Amino acid sequence: MAKVVITEFVDERALPALRAKHEVLYDAKLVDDAPRLLKEAAGADAIIVRNRTQVRGDLLAALKQCRVVGRLGVGLDNIDVPACEVRGMQVIPATGANALSVAEYVIGSAMLLLRGAYQSTAAVAAGQWPRGALSNGREIAGKTLGLIGFGSIGQLTAKLARALGTRVIAYDAMMDRDHSAYADHGVQPAGLAEVIATADVISLHVPLVESTRNLFDARRIASMKRGAVLINSARGGIVDEVALAAALRSGALGGAAIDVFGAEPLPAAAHFVDCPNLLLTPHIAGVTAEANERVSFLIAEKVLEALS
Repeated sequence: MAKVVITEFVDERALPALRAKHEVLYDAKLVDDAPRLLKEAAGADAIIVRNRTQVRGDLLAALKQCRVVGRLGVGLDNIDVPACEVRGMQVIPATGANALSVAEYVIGSAMLLLRGAYQSTAAVAAGQWPRGALSNGREIAGKTLGLIGFGSIGQLTAKLARALGTRVIAYDAMMDRDHSAYADHGVQPAGLAEVIATADVISLHVPLVESTRNLFDARRIASMKRGAVLINSARGGIVDEVALAAALRSGALGGAAIDVFGAEPLPAAAHFVDCPNLLLTPHIAGVTAEANERVSFLIAEKVLEALS
């Protein structure tokens, strides 16, 4: 019987299958108790994490008998994958399981920010009637959505957008322009500069690596179409948060939805205080009740297979 340590929240309905064959330690707050985490890791044959648990450094060193790392999500920037592989540890992400959740977040955020009318509840309830000020909202139909990164989540986002009458263009550094995925989804391949300059909504779907760190700095944000909307549900560190706030305050951008940050939890950041047309969420684009169920059951199944 192997020992499985789960350090962050999971759909508990996925655990009985694991517990039927192995010892399972599940504590959603274990990630915040470093001494205990290291102690439990020493005896773990498998560890299941989300994005906050850093499988590197001291924790990686403590995982002396671990054979598998299950990731309740798809991003792997919190896991030293090469070091795990050197130690014979299999790293398993939940590829595709939360794609719909992220895609819906992108489309919903884009529609909310383009329309610009959904923050009037308090004013209307107080007897105000800002009809004139809120009558210039924009429809998503007929607009251009620019995707930076065109993997499985980008492709599903494109499918939803096109169903709403939105034109979609995409750039992916890992894909040639003649890649079949573009034609399969009715998406026009484009260069990075073209996507940034022409899209009404830009959505980021790339990992955080050295080539994407600060990808949207002040210069690139300034090159976006005036009034455009920027959505980052990928990884913190890709967007210069201070430059983004400045662009929103100046009116250069029409809005932004940011789900991921350079530091998480986000500190009390002065650059976002009272920033207009801004939607901030705490790294939950890929987390819905349905996505959590799919992710949890998929990783439980894959970990079971790896331990067998």
